[in-house]
Amino acid sequence: MYKISIITLLISTLLISGCNSFKKNKPSSVNKEEMASKVIDEFKHAWNGYKKYAWGHDALNPLSGGFHDWYKESLLMTPVDAFSTMCTMGLEEEKKEAKEIIFSKLSFDKDMYVQHFEISIRLLGGLLSAYQMDGDERFLKLAEDLATRMLPVWSSPTGLPYRYVNLKTGAVRDSISNPAELGTYVLEYATLSSITKKPIFKEKAEKALLYLSEKRSSIDLIGSSININTGEWVDKMSHIRGGIDSYLEYLIKYYLFTGDKKYKVLWDKHKQALDKYAAQTVESGLWYSVVDMNTGERKATVYGALDAFYPGTLCLGGDLEQAKKLQESNFKLWTLHGVEPEAIDYTTMQIPEGNSFYILRPENIESAFYLYRFTKDEKYLKMGVEYYESLKKYCRTDIAYAHIKDVATKEKEDVMESFFLAETLSYLYLIFAPEEKFSFETHVFNTEAHPLKKLN
Repeated sequence: MYKISIITLLISTLLISGCNSFKKNKPSSVNKEEMASKVIDEFKHAWNGYKKYAWGHDALNPLSGGFHDWYKESLLMTPVDAFSTMCTMGLEEEKKEAKEIIFSKLSFDKDMYVQHFEISIRLLGGLLSAYQMDGDERFLKLAEDLATRMLPVWSSPTGLPYRYVNLKTGAVRDSISNPAELGTYVLEYATLSSITKKPIFKEKAEKALLYLSEKRSSIDLIGSSININTGEWVDKMSHIRGGIDSYLEYLIKYYLFTGDKKYKVLWDKHKQALDKYAAQTVESGLWYSVVDMNTGERKATVYGALDAFYPGTLCLGGDLEQAKKLQESNFKLWTLHGVEPEAIDYTTMQIPEGNSFYILRPENIESAFYLYRFTKDEKYLKMGVEYYESLKKYCRTDIAYAHIKDVATKEKEDVMESFFLAETLSYLYLIFAPEEKFSFETHVFNTEAHPLKKLN
């Protein structure tokens, strides 16, 4: 009887093991090669629209066939921002086109104020990534010139950067800022210092990030806005939303980038505090709320398209279970109206007034990419297919891709910003692409999806 039980147990174990092995090894129902090719086709469609109607300008207007520039003169946002995606996709013809206009037209010797944050993540990060991926020294020359012109932003009494700087005069302005615009520079500036052997860039960015982290409350939360001259918080609401998001992201990424454990310690402190005070599980799933940085008291139950970056960051920090749960909520956000709105109240699943738009944001797709690479679960491939089909169905135009003014009506808006090519289509492609297209062992993405080589 005992022997029979042992034999039965062994057979059962082998059968279960065999079934599990079959499940793990069975062919995917998603044709990854075909999907990757389809995403490349859509990138080419959007790039060709930009070339035809907005060449030499920052961005395309994809309904009217017009263009728009961020400032009084173009800084070639789209060609610079899109270049790393071209490298990843292996688009040699498009790379050649982008290089020709960048090297013949791009100059930062312009008497105009620019936003330090956006210029750093899009242009400085884009140029540094382009240099590392392509090898052309002219990218590095442009990057160093840009960063040097922006150095005056670091002149505040606290060392936190001003929001705007004049590229010609060095004049700075706007002293009320947010953690994202204060602490999202270490990857770019440390990369530049490493290449040029000029430590000033890295030193400025690290000082600001560490100063900001020291301003966290006794329960390890930070606020939404701060006066960089006094170091006093102006808005004490804490969350993972826009304005704080990439500050959190860069703590864990900079640890991975450098191997310096103090940044992992800081990430862990913030992560644990957010889990304790901001995370909330309701009938619709796991979400993150807005809370008071000093008390942890919940102030709002709003979650949106920018918050959707967090599962990917949780993957990098090692909490896959929390990442999986939150990505389920991300996907609900996306499928609620066929494409995600800017934000919802997750207790009612209704869209707050003024948040019904979708501007081709990448974060939901970004998190699915991380989760697929970390888990190999096919559900994230299927999410990728859903994202692709939704974008093509609702956002594609004859010219390129357009923002959605209202996710309920699907009315389009005449805008396509550069991050659609730099981030949204890059992450979508990488969900399906061969793993060698991006290595977590050697690279980290900046917050604009530009791959940068690790320093460690």
